[in-house]
Amino acid sequence: MATAKVWFITGASRGLGKAFAEAALAAGDRVVAAARNTEPLAALAVEYPDTLVGLPLDVSDRRAVFDGVDRAAAAFGRLDVVVNNAGGLLYGMVEEATEGQIRAHLDVNFFGAVWVAQAVLPHLRAQGSGRILQITSMGAAGGMASVGFYGAGKVALDSFSEALAMEVAQFGIKVTIVEMGGYDTGLFTQGTTATEALTHYDTLRAELAEMWGEETGPAPSTAAPVVMELAALPEPPRRLIVGGRSYDQVQDLVRARADLYQAWESLSRRAPG
Repeated sequence: MATAKVWFITGASRGLGKAFAEAALAAGDRVVAAARNTEPLAALAVEYPDTLVGLPLDVSDRRAVFDGVDRAAAAFGRLDVVVNNAGGLLYGMVEEATEGQIRAHLDVNFFGAVWVAQAVLPHLRAQGSGRILQITSMGAAGGMASVGFYGAGKVALDSFSEALAMEVAQFGIKVTIVEMGGYDTGLFTQGTTATEALTHYDTLRAELAEMWGEETGPAPSTAAPVVMELAALPEPPRRLIVGGRSYDQVQDLVRARADLYQAWESLSRRAPG
């Protein structure tokens, strides 16, 4: 029988984070579930009183993250799988977003993940093992109007995670960039901050709404088995797309970018660098 793992999951009160926590607990693992508001975890705590610890945490607060990670490590004596999942959505055109909105968004979606990574590394390095799953998005493969800052945060997390993986491999720590597809996580309702709309973008906004439609995507629980299997792999991939349709869409984006580069190859090669 496999040894039970200890999970530390941010953004664990809803959506993907909660689905991952539920799957880990059902598998017999122990979970420290971190969220700004842990009340939605109350029923789960009753069901798993000995293997679930709810941890109120705002990942944008660096000092609170370091204190919270120390408490998480002490709760079950170690950390095996760290899931950087906390995030929100800033919805609006680039021109519409205020400085405060942009900074608050990146404080959670990017810097929050950085603080968590920095805080867990001493614990994982001391163990000589551990997994860090960085929850990004299939949207990180390219920018999209009205969600540009969300994409920017995910691209920053993607690049930072590549560097992190190279730096910590020597300590037995493995990092995977988990590119999630579109799931019904509540991101567009509970997790959204909207800009004040400028009328100049009304036509584009309507086109985007028509293109996206009203489909909410599958339940987050349908993605959890893939993440559980990923966490159990002895040699996990550096990055993984979660979702068959999203896999196809990302491949299309990658091919389109390669085609664009090739179309302008002659101009690129006019410079010697």
